[in-house]
Amino acid sequence: MGPFRPASVPGGRIGEPPCAATSGRSCATLGAVHSAFNIVIWVVSLLALVIAFGALIASRKTWEDFGKGQFVMDHDESRPSAGAAVAERDEEIRQLLQARNERRARRGEAPIDVDSELSRLTTPALDPALREEIRQLVEARNHRRMRAGKPPLDVEAEIEREIAALGGL
Repeated sequence: MGPFRPASVPGGRIGEPPCAATSGRSCATLGAVHSAFNIVIWVVSLLALVIAFGALIASRKTWEDFGKGQFVMDHDESRPSAGAAVAERDEEIRQLLQARNERRARRGEAPIDVDSELSRLTTPALDPALREEIRQLVEARNHRRMRAGKPPLDVEAEIEREIAALGGL
């Protein structure tokens, strides 16, 4: 066997210039093809850039519009009111509690009162630190009212009113 001759090397010898085995005329033709190839690549690239820029201007879409169509549900026009949402939540919790009672009855355990359990689960748990902070707020408000010459408010009643107002959040 002779030396290894890769098929990609013209002329058959490694390290030999590609047009050494051929005439000088074909080497000049290769040079002309290479320079024309560079021109073609640049022209095609610039043409593609111009077309892409034109398409961008013609589409007039912003980034917020991309991906939005008639089947995208990114908005809810029929959103229920807060009262309806609370009623729906309470109904679902009631159904879960009734299902739990049925399971308890099948196991032979005593059922729980659904209404009392529902009220226990849906009343907001109030942290004692939050109650104390609300008390300080009401006392500061009373102090400002007394400085302004107005009568002070009942602290406990105001605390309960503030807590009830927080329940709607």
